[in-house]
Amino acid sequence: MSSPRPRGSGRWLRYVRFAPGVLVAGGLVWNAFSPQDYWGDPMLTAAAVTAGALFSLRHTLAVGIVIVCGVFALTVKDGTADNVVGHLELFNTLFAALMGVGVNRVIARFGRRLDLVRTVAEAAQRAVLPAPPERIGPLAIAARYQAAQSEARIGGDAYAVQRTPFGVRLLIADVRGKGLGAVSAVSVLLGAFREAAEQEAELTALADRMERALLRESDQTSEEIRLEGFITALICEVLPGGGLRLLDCGHPAPYLCHGGELRALESADAGLPLGMGGLGVARPEPVDRPFPVGSTLLLVTDGVTEARDRNGAFFDPVAELAGLGPFDDPRELIDLLVREVERWSGGPRDDDMAVLAITRTGAQDGSPGAPPGPAV
Repeated sequence: MSSPRPRGSGRWLRYVRFAPGVLVAGGLVWNAFSPQDYWGDPMLTAAAVTAGALFSLRHTLAVGIVIVCGVFALTVKDGTADNVVGHLELFNTLFAALMGVGVNRVIARFGRRLDLVRTVAEAAQRAVLPAPPERIGPLAIAARYQAAQSEARIGGDAYAVQRTPFGVRLLIADVRGKGLGAVSAVSVLLGAFREAAEQEAELTALADRMERALLRESDQTSEEIRLEGFITALICEVLPGGGLRLLDCGHPAPYLCHGGELRALESADAGLPLGMGGLGVARPEPVDRPFPVGSTLLLVTDGVTEARDRNGAFFDPVAELAGLGPFDDPRELIDLLVREVERWSGGPRDDDMAVLAITRTGAQDGSPGAPPGPAV
């Protein structure tokens, strides 16, 4: 679940970049007009360190040179440039400028490491979660995985699209937790889905196969993970006749966009997440919904529905995307949704966000129930 973020935080981040210049000007003016010598030095030191944290090495050096030259001019003005007082002031100022350079180099070093971590994380994410095909028969497909911006983490959101003898089957899921453990669970989940989707005629049997695969994998993990680990999932089947069949395993409801209206396809019984079958609760039966030509099915994870504004209110796709569409290309709907979520949260999110959108077009270059193709 994401924590509230101030909507204006992005603007404040831009304003912070002016801080070194303001501090330099304030410190030099204070030194020039204060009754005591060099009371503005703390502001100059803060300017050098802030520049090192925010700017490139070249700009950090430029700020340091401005500070040293400004203080030297003040020592000449005060007649202390050739005595111990002036020399100590220049030495302290040069030390502050070097502190800014040192801060800059440390941040740059760890920034390179973070970039490497992000690159590895993104490569691992793409390997486990490849992009779906853009079209299967009359279905146009698009997906987006948006990692949390606060740090370089490998997330546990997942989606998959597969053509089967029973129709095109879709999966969107959210693994509890982050990191390598979540990626391992996603890998097992998607592998089980790709295999069982080809073989099981009923969605409940497909979900049971996925649950058994996860339970086998959990035997190799700690007891804490076995007791607390679970995966919310939504399994959808596009029926050859044009409808939808949905099985909800504790996941946020999907949305159907048709005729400029977006509505949630709520289930009467959401069911338990995968991995909690040991509680002995029966899995609910799938529900059928219409999927008319020109409509778009939107599947999301809780990175969308639990995004908060500065007042702590949750993002509501139905309210925020009202009156929009239709969308011939599902990427248009995803782009719009991502922009609205970012506008709503007003800054970096604490949770990953996965979105899968499928538009049923009027094209008849294939059928959702055509012979199986490669899994994605």
